[in-house]
Amino acid sequence: MKTKKKIGNAITYIVLIIISIIWLFPFFGLIMQSFRSYDPAVEYGGMVDYIIPKHFSLDNYRFLFSGETNFLVWYKNTIILAVFISALQTVMVLCVSYALSRMRFKGRTFLMRFWLILGMFPGFLTMICLYFLLKEFGLTQSGAIPGLILVSVASSGMGYYVCKGFFDTIPKALDEAARIDGASRARIFLTMIIPMSKPIIIYTALVAFMAPWCDYVFASYIAFGHDMSYNVAVAMTRWVWTNDYQGYFTRFCAGGILIAVPVTILFMCLQRYYVEGVTGGAVKG
Repeated sequence: MKTKKKIGNAITYIVLIIISIIWLFPFFGLIMQSFRSYDPAVEYGGMVDYIIPKHFSLDNYRFLFSGETNFLVWYKNTIILAVFISALQTVMVLCVSYALSRMRFKGRTFLMRFWLILGMFPGFLTMICLYFLLKEFGLTQSGAIPGLILVSVASSGMGYYVCKGFFDTIPKALDEAARIDGASRARIFLTMIIPMSKPIIIYTALVAFMAPWCDYVFASYIAFGHDMSYNVAVAMTRWVWTNDYQGYFTRFCAGGILIAVPVTILFMCLQRYYVEGVTGGAVKG
C-alpha cells in the first residue's frame, strides 16, 4: 500500500509539474520578449522564432518612461480607476449585503431574485445606451475616467451574493444583544460586523480592483479617440495595431509586465484573506 501511495504521489507531482510548465510558459515568453533589444534588422525581418533573446536590453522599459509615449498617463488612469472603483464598490456591496442579510422588508426576496436574473445578462448589451447617456453629461472621451467610475459603481450592489453569504454566517444573536443595549443598525454594522468581516472585505476589494485594471471593451468604447483618457489595456492594444507590429510588440510585453506586477503583489500578500472570503461566503446564501 505504501509503495502504491508513493507511486501515485509521484505520478500526481509529475502531472502537476507538466501542467505548471505549460501554464507558465507564456509568462516566461512575455518576460523574455520584454528584455529583447529593439533591433530593426530583426524586428522588421519577420516573426521572431526564438524565445530567449540573444541580447538583453532595457530599451523597451526606457521607451515606456520616455517622452515618446503617454504610458505614465495611461498607467495613472488605470490606477485611479482601479482604486476608486475598488473602494466605492466595496462600500456599496457591504452596505447592500448587510441590509439583505440582516433586515426583513417587503419585496426583499423579489429584489434578490430580480438582481440575480438581471445579472445573467451580459453588461455589454447596455453599452450603446450607456454611451449616449454618459455623452449627455460630458462623461465620454475627455471625461471618460469619471464616467467609467460612475458606471462601475452604480450597478455594484447586484454583486451581493458572496458577501451576503458571509454575513449570514455571523450569528444574529450578536446583533440582537447589541440592539437590546441600544445600538443602532449603523453602529452594529460599523463596530461589530465590519471588524469580523476582514476576509470578505479584502475579497470584495480585490475582485472590484481587478475589473477596471483589465477592462478593455467598455473603456475603449467610452474613451474612444481621446488618447489621454485611455487605460493601459486600451492604449497598449493600439500599439500592436500599428504597422510597426514587431517593434511595438516587445514594448507591449514590457508594459504587460509592469501591469502584472501590482496585481501579483496584491494577491501574494492577501491570498489567505481572499481564500477565506470565498469559502466563508460560499457557506450560505
